[in-house]
This record gives sequence, C-alpha cells and structure tokens, in this order.
Amino acid sequence: MTQDDFMRLVDSRYRSCCQVMTRKGMEYSRNEDKLHNFKRAAKMLGVTPEMALVGMMAKHLVSILDMVDDLQYRDSRPAPEVLAEKMNDTHNYFYLLEALLSEKSKSRGA
Repeated sequence: MTQDDFMRLVDSRYRSCCQVMTRKGMEYSRNEDKLHNFKRAAKMLGVTPEMALVGMMAKHLVSILDMVDDLQYRDSRPAPEVLAEKMNDTHNYFYLLEALLSEKSKSRGA
C-alpha cells in the first residue's frame, strides 16, 4: 500500500467515524453529556466510566479478533460493511475513552 493509499484510507475511516459518532451521539447522550452512557453504566456496574467503556468496547475487539482468526485459519474474509462497522465502532470507543480521560483530568485540575 502506498503512502497516498494509506492516507486516503485513514481519511475515509475518520470521516466515517465522525458520521457514526454524530448519528449515534443523539441516541446515547443525555442532558448534553456525550459521555452519559458510560457514566450511567458505571453506576450500574459499580466501576469507573472508563472501565464501563472498556467493557462495552470488548465485544467489538473480540469481533475483530475473530475476523483475524477467520482470515488466518479459514481464509475467510469479513464482508466489507461488517469490517467497516467494527472498525468505526472501535475507533470511536478510543475517541470516547480519550474524552472521558480528558474530562477527568480537567475535573482534577490537571
């Protein structure tokens, strides 16, 4: 893959992630808090919002690992739309984790 091809892939993934984040943001946010879902789940589970997020992200990572296993052991490739969905979700969870960590740092005066 050339540098140009790679940068096109990165740009395309970023744009797709932004579209998903915008669409799903309205579903999962409350009271203008983009991170509401993780805070509410954390209270339910008795963990931090960051741990709640990591738990939710785990299912996407497992799915990606299964795709890698399928490719390696079965020569089976995921459907492009399935791969794109899992990649978008995983990227977005990392953005959301960064937001939680940033918010926590700011609240502690760091």
